[in-house]
Amino acid sequence: MPSETLWEIAKAEVEERRSGGSESDGVEIGEKSVFFIGSKNGGKTTIILRCLDRDEPPKPTLALEYTYGRRAKGHNIPKDIAHFWELGGGTSLLDLISIPITSDTLRTFSIVLVLDLSKPNDLWPTMENLLQATKLNVDKVIMKLGKKNSKAASEMRQKMWSNMQKDHPDRELIDPFPIPLVIIGSKYDIFQDFDSEKRKVICKTLRFVAHYYGASLMFTSKSEALLLKIRGVINQLAFGINKSKSICVDQNKPLFITAGLDSLSQIGSPPLPDNDIGKFHARSPMDLWKKVYEKLFPPKSINTLKDVKDPAQDPQYAESEVDEMRIQKDQELEQYKRSSSKSWKQIELDS
Repeated sequence: MPSETLWEIAKAEVEERRSGGSESDGVEIGEKSVFFIGSKNGGKTTIILRCLDRDEPPKPTLALEYTYGRRAKGHNIPKDIAHFWELGGGTSLLDLISIPITSDTLRTFSIVLVLDLSKPNDLWPTMENLLQATKLNVDKVIMKLGKKNSKAASEMRQKMWSNMQKDHPDRELIDPFPIPLVIIGSKYDIFQDFDSEKRKVICKTLRFVAHYYGASLMFTSKSEALLLKIRGVINQLAFGINKSKSICVDQNKPLFITAGLDSLSQIGSPPLPDNDIGKFHARSPMDLWKKVYEKLFPPKSINTLKDVKDPAQDPQYAESEVDEMRIQKDQELEQYKRSSSKSWKQIELDS
């Protein structure tokens, strides 16, 4: 028999829950959503496939893609379901961020921001644009939720602080992201060969950003050991598995810092000479770190940072036969336009 499609499976599960099937025995099925955003070609798909134990080559993500995973909690107990969303195109498709973020899913929703460590000049604008757009959408949904269910919205605001101990010295100095956030630095195998001073700036900056937003921070690569660590973190978001308490803040090793375990005193001040501090006019600590970071890693111009919005023009989706046919059709169209233009001019002259 042919295997069931994704939609057939989803439809069957919804109907089963509506009918109160005997399989559930009154036990609620746990559902969580994890939304992957980040650098273009940064390794988001690879991480998702690894978490789902799927041994298949990653394919480029066109726009917004969805898959899911299930995990058994025990014998005769319904499996938990995790919904995985992935935004392709880096920062070029910000409008699509609002699609998976709804009032129905928000209370069990997490964000995973994957940043390509091998491209430090793109790192800050990618991070800033994606986090700002995501936070804007999340805040809108929380506000909408508050009008219908003020208790749920209040619980979400309180939950923002759950990773920070009440006696943590930085509680008054940070602004936690409204939903759980994990920041992953990918391609550590390339990053580890960077100049030590550059690695120091990138590590300290990402530690500050993660701590400020109450997020976890970790680096990964193709290394099986690092991927297993990342898989554990994603499984915690997706299935509620116990959170790791391990920590590594050594810039000469892959960072691994669980939310709430870092501190501003350990991170230190922005990495620049004392006599340069007064030259930076910043409105906030985040703005100061941005200016310091972009002094060493200036972002590319807006034109070069813009991703190709038309997939037909994007080299990663190139197909020689299709492209040759497209060029041929474009040439035919131009020829038709020219001949049409000549015909109209001749008609005007004759008249």
